[in-house]
Amino acid sequence: MHRFKRSARVSDLLHSTIAEIVEEDLKDPRIGFVTITGVSVSDDLKNAQVYFSCLGSEEDKIRSEEGLNASTGYIKKLIGERTSLKYLPTIKFIFDRSIEKSLHIQELLNGVKDEKT
Repeated sequence: MHRFKRSARVSDLLHSTIAEIVEEDLKDPRIGFVTITGVSVSDDLKNAQVYFSCLGSEEDKIRSEEGLNASTGYIKKLIGERTSLKYLPTIKFIFDRSIEKSLHIQELLNGVKDEKT
């Protein structure tokens, strides 16, 4: 028996493949400096949510998300060429706010620390 669910293995494969595609193959000017932070695949392997972070203003983040979502057909084509997956999931890009939240928490903790000293 396998130690991990198939969806977890597919998530890892998609994460590395999509990160490589975004870095090397996408030429859309709307897409800024984007980092793929995670991929979540449904248990039936039909849907994948791809989380990304992006440097820049809120407008840059929105444009990057639009550019990535507009490129999903091309990205799926490249995933099909580079992997041995029989079926490719529907891909949706979602901006990952966890980095912003962790920075905010760190600022709050630093403020508390400064008040104590």
